[in-house]
Amino acid sequence: MPLLHISMRAGKPDAYRQAILDGLYRAMREALNVPEGDEFMTISEHDPANFRCGNAYGVERSEDAVLIQITVFASRTPEQKKALYRRIAELLGENPGIRPEDVFVNVLDAPGENWSVGHGLAQFA
Repeated sequence: MPLLHISMRAGKPDAYRQAILDGLYRAMREALNVPEGDEFMTISEHDPANFRCGNAYGVERSEDAVLIQITVFASRTPEQKKALYRRIAELLGENPGIRPEDVFVNVLDAPGENWSVGHGLAQFA
């Protein structure tokens, strides 16, 4: 049950943002075996004055950089995460055309008891 937060500069059309959401969902389905309909994602758009990505770690980022933070159950393997990173970069490169250098992904592991998916219950504790 991944929870995604995507941050990017404001100004891209709806189709561009929808392509990001679609690509991320597809990557999670393929790399993490996320079930169908497990889509909990938000996009936050920021004015240029409120969004900055440096060129640290030998990566030359452009103004089209997207910051993707994914919180998952603490059961994902390093191999699954590596496959996820690759697949996200591939799919976002295909549509909406984001350069791999502009895809920044951070995965946070959370134990099952940290999740309530509705009804005020800890379904995974």
